Amino acid sequence: MMPLTPIAMPASSPLLSRKGWAAFLVALIVVCAVAPVLNLWVPPGSVFHLSDYGVGLLGRIMCYAICALAMDLIWGFTGILSLGHGLFFALGGYVMGMYLMRQIGTDGNYKSNLPDFMVFLDWKELPWHWTFSDSFIATLFLIVAVPGIVAFVFGYFAFRSRIKGVYFSIITQAMTFAAMLLFFRNETGFGGNNGFTDFKRILNIPIATQEMRMTLFVMTGVTLLGFFLLARWLIGAKFGRVLQAVRDAENRVMFSGYNPLGYKLTIWTISAMMCGVAGALYVPQVGIINPSEMSPANSIEIAIWAAVGGRATLVGPILGAFIVSGAKSWLTVAYPEFWLYFLGALFIGVTLFLPNGVVGLVKRLSSSASTKSGDHT
Repeated sequence: MMPLTPIAMPASSPLLSRKGWAAFLVALIVVCAVAPVLNLWVPPGSVFHLSDYGVGLLGRIMCYAICALAMDLIWGFTGILSLGHGLFFALGGYVMGMYLMRQIGTDGNYKSNLPDFMVFLDWKELPWHWTFSDSFIATLFLIVAVPGIVAFVFGYFAFRSRIKGVYFSIITQAMTFAAMLLFFRNETGFGGNNGFTDFKRILNIPIATQEMRMTLFVMTGVTLLGFFLLARWLIGAKFGRVLQAVRDAENRVMFSGYNPLGYKLTIWTISAMMCGVAGALYVPQVGIINPSEMSPANSIEIAIWAAVGGRATLVGPILGAFIVSGAKSWLTVAYPEFWLYFLGALFIGVTLFLPNGVVGLVKRLSSSASTKSGDHT
């Protein structure tokens, strides 16, 4: 009887290459040192000054980039297109908004401990789901737990029922739309169509100061970089290899002895939690949260960021969020009537001509350049 030859398992790759770590450290220095110096200490008249508007814009785009990164984990690496991630983003934002509304205290228009919209609606006490909204520690927990629980329950029944493809995308969009209609109702205790606004402070620290805006900017940047490392670790591990196998041939994964349900449910829940954190960081920087954040268009836009940057690359969706959101900020001011046409044309163009996104185009161009250089030598 022939002896069995041991099968060598693939060696685990490093979290980042040497160039990758160098780029990561540069990004960390820019977020934690360069940007604060340019905003807080460089005079406003200087060409190197980073304006408060620029800080707010970049902070919001970094929140979007976290959502795009979360979308890449579930779509790019697992092959599940979600059109409902805007819901998880909004849930995290609402949890933070509830805390910020409690921080207003008696500084509101009605000088009441209840939020102004509750006084206007003649509410006498806080509803049960506002119980822990005055605790910052509880808020930090709920920012992750609420989107995570909603995603887990929804994903469990959807994945157990073997719903996939366009059907899964449709029901995620329907879930988001239903939640938006629910939050529009005044009796739910979430501010109706106006949502939450007029925030005053965080941890009793005034929110409308240059220092607080920069603090939120740095926190957002560090969170984005931290989630990027987490995503790299997940994808580089055995867990990530199974996810990609599920994406490419789920039936073969099942025949190999793996149950795709646990893997898909885990990455789906992690992705939702990431969006919840992004929403919580977004709300104090823009100063408002309302049900429009749950609109199906917002969820579709998250998918567009991932597609434009390049799916299954991690870096690509982050880049896509900056490209699309930056273009949106300019076009909605310069040509507001053409923005939606541009967005639709961009998505169609990327789908037809750049299936691997901007990152794929850059790789193709660099490969062609190196090939020509080799032929020349």
